[in-house]
Amino acid sequence: MKVTAALLLIFTPVDAVTESLVAEAKVTPVQKVIQLLQGMLEKGKKMKHEEQVQYAAFKQFCSDTTAEKTKAIKEANDLIEVLKADIQKYGADIERLTSEIAEHEEDVATMTANIKAATKVRATERAEYETTHKDYSESIDALERAIEVLKKENYDRPQAAASFTQLKNVQQMNLIPPEAKRAIDVFLAQDPDESLAVSAPEANAYEFQSAGIIEMLQKLLDKFVDERTALERDEKNTRHAFEMLKSDLEGQIEQDTAAAHEKTEEKATKAENKAKAEAELADTTATRDDDAKYLADLTATCAQKASDFESRQQLRSEEIKAIEQAIEIISSSAVSGASEKHLPQLMQTGASLMQLRADGRSPAQKNVAAYLRIKGQQLNSRVLSALAVHVEADPFKKVKKMIKDLITKLLEEANEEAAHKGWCDAELATNEQTRKEKGEAVEALTAEIDELEASIAQLTEHIGELTKAVAELDAAMAKATTMREEEKAKNAETVSDAQEAQKAVDQALGILKDFYEKAGDATALAQQQPVAPEVFDKPYKGMQGESGGVVGMLEVILSDFERLESDTKAAEKASQDEYDKFMTDSQVDKAQKTQDIEHKTKAKQEQTKTLEEKKSDLDGTQKELDAALAYYEKLKPSCVDAGISYDDRVARRKEEIQSLQEALKILSGEDIAM
Repeated sequence: MKVTAALLLIFTPVDAVTESLVAEAKVTPVQKVIQLLQGMLEKGKKMKHEEQVQYAAFKQFCSDTTAEKTKAIKEANDLIEVLKADIQKYGADIERLTSEIAEHEEDVATMTANIKAATKVRATERAEYETTHKDYSESIDALERAIEVLKKENYDRPQAAASFTQLKNVQQMNLIPPEAKRAIDVFLAQDPDESLAVSAPEANAYEFQSAGIIEMLQKLLDKFVDERTALERDEKNTRHAFEMLKSDLEGQIEQDTAAAHEKTEEKATKAENKAKAEAELADTTATRDDDAKYLADLTATCAQKASDFESRQQLRSEEIKAIEQAIEIISSSAVSGASEKHLPQLMQTGASLMQLRADGRSPAQKNVAAYLRIKGQQLNSRVLSALAVHVEADPFKKVKKMIKDLITKLLEEANEEAAHKGWCDAELATNEQTRKEKGEAVEALTAEIDELEASIAQLTEHIGELTKAVAELDAAMAKATTMREEEKAKNAETVSDAQEAQKAVDQALGILKDFYEKAGDATALAQQQPVAPEVFDKPYKGMQGESGGVVGMLEVILSDFERLESDTKAAEKASQDEYDKFMTDSQVDKAQKTQDIEHKTKAKQEQTKTLEEKKSDLDGTQKELDAALAYYEKLKPSCVDAGISYDDRVARRKEEIQSLQEALKILSGEDIAM
């Protein structure tokens, strides 16, 4: 131990004892001042050190908090930009969807009005058809009855009024042409009596003259039958066209209604997302502004504290220096020496000197030796025990000098150890703060790295899934396009074939109708010619029965081809609409997925960059933590694992100094209680 080595050097035997020893019984005022100054010096150094430790923690807080708030503000600004872009996009989407919904609703209203108008027109057409069909049916019925009655009278028999009644009924029909009515009037105006006057007086019948009327009525009947058939066919086609139009409009209304409903839901979702983004934007902006204000205040406070710390440290350094200079001045011979020389001191009498000469050791010296020996045993102090041995053997004056030197040495060691203790406290506190901060930073960075790696993996998986989905959409759209082109070509071919077939059927019908009309005319002319041979029971009018079936079948076939053309066109339109809707939905879905891929790819790139930065920060922080741990291991031998604690060493040294001071009092003649 340093004190023991110094003590061994001081405690050397002396050969002579001075003739007079002046025992110092009390602490002089100068010594008291020195003690007070030394106490102030120790306290000033301690407070300076404590202030350094306190400011080191505050400085670390400023640095960490500034970095944290700066990062938070940057992240908030980035998030604000993203939220503003999202809000703008949501607003644009909402405007677009609102416009599209209005268009769908307008289309639905228009098509509903079209259905209503078409239904009204159809009702009018149906009423007109029923009226006209009724007129044709009544006219045909009247003609058939009139012809039947006239044919029954086609021989000489008593004149009957039935034929005239039927002809009157025919004449009243709306569809009978004026010329036919005039012919009937002429026929009805004939007087049977005049004919009888020309004949033999006894005859009671006349030659039937109605062949021309029957022929005219038969032509009208055939004409009305054909016209009613054409009317029925037109009605059927008109009804079919109306039903197709109505079905098409109802299908479009259903599609537009579904699209409007879907876009209304999408609009509500966009509006909800926009509201959430706006709320988050407001919260983020408020938080950022609070952080910015806090950072500004913190920066100003930290700068002010730094300036204050420098000023206070400078002031404390100057104070310590002034105290040290004061101690040096007061401890000099000019002050302390003069105090010992001139200030009143309690001196031992000549008897004490004579006792010293007679015995070689004064009672005070014996008491000091005994006192130091007892204190050395109590305090387990080798210094006091060794000093007790030397006190018994050494001259009185030298003993006092040794004790003073030892006290001075102990005080110096106390100051040195206090300074070392302050340095250790500062270094340990700073190191502990550094280890704590860096350890927490390493844990936080490790957690952030793990979170980023998991997020990047998830983004990679999502990007892969979206890319696969986009490829599947492309394949589906390509397949749908191929199928649509094939179906379109097939439908076009079907329509073309149906149209060509209709032309052919129309041509065939025209040929047949022309033939049978001519056949009817030929028959009418033949009836005016001489009677045919008996082999023919009636004039040939063509295959009227068979022709009616053929014409009807051709008309059915024509109607079938017309329906085929109409159905194919409707199917083509429905397929095209369905294809267009599928392609639109697929393109929208693809655009959304492509946008998601871009956003997630960008997020992945940003997170990958952040991950590299975090890894770099982790490496640097880990190195700083390792350096702090290594430095702590260097501090431990001298600052932590130094044997007994600093407080124990200070207490022991204080008791040693107190014991030495008590020994000086004993040497000065004061009684000390053992």
